[in-house]
Amino acid sequence: MLSHTLVLEVGIAVLLVAIVGLLANKLRFSVIPFFIIIGMVVGEHAPQIGYIDFTFTESKPFIDFMGRLGVLFLLFYLGLEFSVGRLMRSGKSIVTGGIVYVFLNFISGVLIGWLMDIPFKEMMVLCGVMTSSSTAIVAKVLTDLKRTANPETEIIMGMIMFDDLFIAMHISFLSGLILTGGTSFWSVLGTSLLALGFILTFLILGRKLIPAIDRLLQDKSPELFILIIFSLLFIIAGFSETIHVAEAIGALMAGLVFADSRYIKKIEGVIAPYRDFFGAMFFFSFGLSIDMYTLGGAVGWATLAAAITVIGNVASGYFAARFSGRKPKASFDIGFTLSARGEFSIIMANIGKAGGLLPILQSFVVVYVLILSVVSPLLTKESRTLWAVLFGKDVAPLKQKKTLEQLEGSAGNIDT
Repeated sequence: MLSHTLVLEVGIAVLLVAIVGLLANKLRFSVIPFFIIIGMVVGEHAPQIGYIDFTFTESKPFIDFMGRLGVLFLLFYLGLEFSVGRLMRSGKSIVTGGIVYVFLNFISGVLIGWLMDIPFKEMMVLCGVMTSSSTAIVAKVLTDLKRTANPETEIIMGMIMFDDLFIAMHISFLSGLILTGGTSFWSVLGTSLLALGFILTFLILGRKLIPAIDRLLQDKSPELFILIIFSLLFIIAGFSETIHVAEAIGALMAGLVFADSRYIKKIEGVIAPYRDFFGAMFFFSFGLSIDMYTLGGAVGWATLAAAITVIGNVASGYFAARFSGRKPKASFDIGFTLSARGEFSIIMANIGKAGGLLPILQSFVVVYVLILSVVSPLLTKESRTLWAVLFGKDVAPLKQKKTLEQLEGSAGNIDT
């Protein structure tokens, strides 16, 4: 039975998210850590004042469902931004820098997991958390700093695309390992291969169905247009979950297919407000699920992991810049930008929570994401300054002034 204060509680939650969002914009920070922090501040230990319940006890299941929708819209929009065709065209930048990026970050996760002495399942979640860059934060930082047209941005986006594809497969692997209760190597392998088969089959068949979908969307009223898009998105995501492929992956695949539609701009315009609203509620709901008094044991490990992530990403940025023929100083721009962590790390932490893994994973992810979602944009903003401080400014070669004799000789040559 729904509480008579449900609408009021949801309204208060949205108001709190809006207030901290305004504060983040005022301070020119990423909004993601602010959404998580306000969720942690209220919730379980917050007071109840009359009808105003800051614990959100009655409304939490509904807020959690809003956060679940946020994951679908975030991943669907991400797929719209990339498209299968763009993935094919960006092959070189994806493969070269992307492999180094994923390898270094995944190994960092293994190292931290080994140092923490956690079981294999927890270690695999940790590896995914430390490998997944935040596409939302990266895109916002590049836009805010007006670097979208810079040469290194193409490298960054190529590495992001490779990372997202890897994370899609890793989420499917984690689903088989943790959520389906698979205990043997073969059962986990079977679930992972099923996920891979679903992704490949969907991409192949989905592209062939785009002309039919375009005809379905043609000349439709706004309400019918959005109903068709939403119904296909939810059905695809829901179906993927029934075959033990994370619903987030189904949403990503749907976005990749719709990206080749001739109505792509209209679809993006329709989805963007829902992505922003439900995405904000996703981070807020994640904060609500965290008891801030349990974070102490994870602070040291998360801080060490954040430092290793930044160093590893700068190293991967150096190799990516070298493979692409860019100057070494581009490694700071690439590495600092890609160090941001956010939505994907939280998605994998939620998989671990759903599978009943050690609670320290949730605490670790909170601190880790908070550190890097704040530090990464700051480092990116000052990347050129930091390079100049450490390695000196690039000095342009001075043109040697011609002597009087050389000038006279040049004039004589022209006359002849």
